[in-house]
Amino acid sequence: MTPTPLELPGLDRFSAALTRVPSPPEDRELSPYTGLTRAHWLAAADDLLLSAARYRSPGGARIDLPGTTSQQGVRTDGIEGFARTFLLAAFRHVGEGGADPYGHLDRYLEGVVAGTRHPGRDDTDSWPVIGHIGRHGQPHVEAASVALSMHLTKADSWDRLSPDERDRLDAWLRHALRHEPSSNNWYLFPLTIASFLEGVGRPDDETRYVIERGLGLIEQWYRGEGWYSDGDGQAFDHYVGWALHLYPLLHAGLRGDDALLTRLGDRLEEFLGSYAPTFDRNGAPLHYGRSLTYRTGTLAAVAMGAYTGRTPLGHGQSRRVLSAGLRYFLDRGATTDGVFTLGWHGPHTEPTLQRYSGPGSPYWASKGFAALMLPADHGLWTATEEAPEYERQDFVRGVVPTGLLVQRTARDGLVRVHNHGSDHIKPHQADSGAPDPLYARLAYSTRTGPTPLHNAPDNDIAVRYRGLWSVRRRIHMAGGGENWAASWHSPRFAEFAPFDASPDAPGGPVLPSVRIDSAVAVDGAWEVRVHRLWNVPPGVPVRLSGWAVAGADPESLVTELGDASVAVSAVVDGAPLASRLTALHGWTEARTEIAPAGTAYGAWAVVPQLYGAAGDGVYVALASLDTEEATAAPSAQDAGARVEVDGGRVRVVWASGRADTVLDMDAVAAVAVAAWR
Repeated sequence: MTPTPLELPGLDRFSAALTRVPSPPEDRELSPYTGLTRAHWLAAADDLLLSAARYRSPGGARIDLPGTTSQQGVRTDGIEGFARTFLLAAFRHVGEGGADPYGHLDRYLEGVVAGTRHPGRDDTDSWPVIGHIGRHGQPHVEAASVALSMHLTKADSWDRLSPDERDRLDAWLRHALRHEPSSNNWYLFPLTIASFLEGVGRPDDETRYVIERGLGLIEQWYRGEGWYSDGDGQAFDHYVGWALHLYPLLHAGLRGDDALLTRLGDRLEEFLGSYAPTFDRNGAPLHYGRSLTYRTGTLAAVAMGAYTGRTPLGHGQSRRVLSAGLRYFLDRGATTDGVFTLGWHGPHTEPTLQRYSGPGSPYWASKGFAALMLPADHGLWTATEEAPEYERQDFVRGVVPTGLLVQRTARDGLVRVHNHGSDHIKPHQADSGAPDPLYARLAYSTRTGPTPLHNAPDNDIAVRYRGLWSVRRRIHMAGGGENWAASWHSPRFAEFAPFDASPDAPGGPVLPSVRIDSAVAVDGAWEVRVHRLWNVPPGVPVRLSGWAVAGADPESLVTELGDASVAVSAVVDGAPLASRLTALHGWTEARTEIAPAGTAYGAWAVVPQLYGAAGDGVYVALASLDTEEATAAPSAQDAGARVEVDGGRVRVVWASGRADTVLDMDAVAAVAVAAWR
């Protein structure tokens, strides 16, 4: 199947997003898909830096951007704005060979001197002292950005400091080596700081220890196929690319460790084989996981692949992904007067943000600009844009070590990822309480959801007991293959307190014998979802939900409801989008439920649902998220699959001619029982 090439529209919205630097004219000869060249990337970087510079503190050590204060407070938010934009200036400085017509680096060097003159002092410029994870720990993150920026620009930054100024910076940074970071990618922050200190001739036992510790931990967290978990457990999200690959690779490159660079580069290249296809053809990254307000930071791994030469993508293909990603956000209002807002397209609080998000947080977006370290004559910038191979036909890839299943369709570039292994719950944490919509759902996409907590959940399986719908928290992988994945979970019954809209759920019924097994198989835009209940009281309600479609208001959504099938459609971001859910076995009724808080894609959403009653046997549904018209009840001719159910075995016969897929729920149960023992 050969898709019609998708050419992104003209640069009117992109150009309007640049408020202080003119946008170059589009170049459809070099960049037929996006029209962007390196000059556009440079203009975007300069505009972001100049816009942020208006909010400098008197000595330049903080950038106090407008917006809601994070849980860390104004002073920490100010250094966050400084450090994260400093990284953007550093990437730009490297690729331009030190040419800096706007004087970006000078401003940041002034800020470093001012911020470290009296750390901890209560004034307008002094940086907070780095403490243990918790109330005083956030500067760990920003210290790493400062250290990395200084390391990348050493000749024009560190080498210009006086001996006293160097000592003060050294002393401030070393607090991060001596205090406890968060038990995840944060351990790469002291590694990055120690790498800088050794790079400027200040090695000692302390720096060696934190480097060895960090490199040892990423070996412990490596799960295979290029994927790391973000700490112990099974947490696979954008942090894999913008932290767990990026920091060690830059460390290896800056210290000239070829052996380490080769080992890490091999992993990056393999990772990009399954991660790069998660970007929509329109440039959208997968809306999944925390810290989504970092936006173009999701491009960091693609940029690092181009920078290191360790990528399965050709130069023109890498730039196609990168430039589409940059345009995706700037075209959709991610900045206001040149400043990144807290949100996704424009401002958006749920479910995009976390309590640690402050006005400077979005500037981890700078990591997506890492490709600017490559000079203008590099192949990334001189090759003609072209579509990656995975865009040329329908793509399905099971990333077995993670429990993730990537599904994209060639005709529209829409990406869906089915989650049967990633839950962001540490092994030592209890499997109880409220679910996290950013991790707990059965599937995520580049054009939908998730709906936030206390709204109807999309892509969810639940049973109702004592008036409470169950939630999915810890996810246990149970198998996977080329086009299928399976898992099981113990449903938890979150009782929110003190009010229903509380973020905390300290209580609720506990049914330790209850289990839900789940599996999905995919082909094209079609999904067959299979579930099996164990030890659930007979007759209790069971509910399955599909893809939530969001719009500006109720009038923008069209719902078609049948006896056992439902379709919801809308025009989303100028393109049609339809979600369908059809009962094939076990389900008895179709419904819809509104999500009045909407999603990042619209202010108001509708969730398709199927209902049934607990009993013996399996529950099978046909689902799809598509850009073609969907009716509630597909005919036998246009349905993507039919199923044959034999006890715990479900044979999926695909209409496309793909070989049949057998989902063996007995085998899933055996895995779950073995794990319970």
